[in-house]
Amino acid sequence: MKHIYLNLKRFDIPREKGGVNSISDPKEWGSFIVKNTQEQLKAFKDTEFAMFFPEAHLIPACSAKTEDSPIEVGTQGLFWGDTKVGGPFGAFTTSLTGNAAVSFGCSYALIGHCEERNKLAAILAEAGVVDTKAVNRILNKEILAAQNAGLKVLYCIGEKDTELDNWDEVLKEQLSIGLEGADKERVAIAYEPVWSIGPGKTPADKPYITKVAKLVKKETDGLAVVYGGGLKTDNAEMLASIDEIDGGLIALTRFKGEIGFYPDEYIEIIKTYLGENK
Repeated sequence: MKHIYLNLKRFDIPREKGGVNSISDPKEWGSFIVKNTQEQLKAFKDTEFAMFFPEAHLIPACSAKTEDSPIEVGTQGLFWGDTKVGGPFGAFTTSLTGNAAVSFGCSYALIGHCEERNKLAAILAEAGVVDTKAVNRILNKEILAAQNAGLKVLYCIGEKDTELDNWDEVLKEQLSIGLEGADKERVAIAYEPVWSIGPGKTPADKPYITKVAKLVKKETDGLAVVYGGGLKTDNAEMLASIDEIDGGLIALTRFKGEIGFYPDEYIEIIKTYLGENK
């Protein structure tokens, strides 16, 4: 089975506010994306589709799903605490919990994205602490909380440019600590080569992605591994040719002109990756 994930970040903000959204009223953005992709996605067999939305769009996105929709909706991270009968009843100001996400209709959680890792590291740095193991321990708590609520997890790992000399040890630490005690049958791994993502950076090539995917497969006893550095038209065929890569994580679909996410371009990326544009 192939796995295609979509991380929509804060792409809902209109262009006049500095964002990249020109496809929908922000209030209807989540439901617009689901409504304009779910029918086309039914044509792709043996493929899992999950879309991760900012919290405000989770309920509209879930509500827009048809009964036979192939889309699973996920949250972009969650709190490590949760409600419990006879225990905490919901005093988690600002924090989305797993039970809340499930109540909305979500079935997935995205945990450990490089942007979340950077945020956690920055908070620790304010206290004078530099500790990657602490970041991974926090992410592990989030994974366990997500699974306890019944959510599947896409767990992101990746190394920075300052970690290239010991990339394998960095990834092994992220995997061993992050997945400790987790039900691996409900986890997929997204590999983000942080050092190669962004304007002016050289994208990771096939040999590098392949060696990382092989390492992850070995360390996790064969979990699904997707490319988290951005599945797009330019790299879809290359990624599809790597046996150890089981899919990809899409974000923006257009990187020039009016950059942004466009549902029709999202479908075309999927077609290219699955070899249906030949």
